[in-house]
Amino acid sequence: MRIRASSSIIIATTLAALLLSAACGGQTGAGAPPTALARATATAAPPTPTPVAPQERIAFVSTRDGNDEIYAMNPDGSSVTRLTNHPARDWQPVWSPDGRRIAFVSLRDGNGEIYAMNADGSELTRLTNHDVHDSQPVWSPDGRRIAFSSSRGHAHSSIFVMNSDGTEMTPLSRGLGRVDIADSRAEPTAFAVWIPAFAGM
Repeated sequence: MRIRASSSIIIATTLAALLLSAACGGQTGAGAPPTALARATATAAPPTPTPVAPQERIAFVSTRDGNDEIYAMNPDGSSVTRLTNHPARDWQPVWSPDGRRIAFVSLRDGNGEIYAMNADGSELTRLTNHDVHDSQPVWSPDGRRIAFSSSRGHAHSSIFVMNSDGTEMTPLSRGLGRVDIADSRAEPTAFAVWIPAFAGM
């Protein structure tokens, strides 16, 4: 059976609040499947914690210290560590495939933007910079790119993809779901999910 050398992005028009990194714990680097692009629709899923990273840590969001912050813990609930510390909201954490970085959304600069940090919360980097809300980040299986949802330049949510350092941003779709562009906190209603390649795609 021939397996196409690709991975896919599923684009869904839904109100899901948190994405899963589909490649978490999967192959990376030279051993990972090469990538290509495909589109499909999916049904809504309930919010869930981000999956366990390869080093056996779970990232989650809690208001235990007064506002939404990102924490990590062991699968048994031990060794809870606070990773972000800011008066603004930090949420939607998702592990990179190798477990070394976490992409997330923050309002710390006035509206929703995509950020990334090391697994211990260090080296925080802003990846997007736009007047409208960017959210729903998800890593490609090889960890080199991040897909996300945005309403930039449009009254509807659109899917964009960028390098993991925020460069080479490219729109993949436009007008998938309505969003109030006057509200910088409004959640786009489209999101992307990377899936590994498999036979028949």
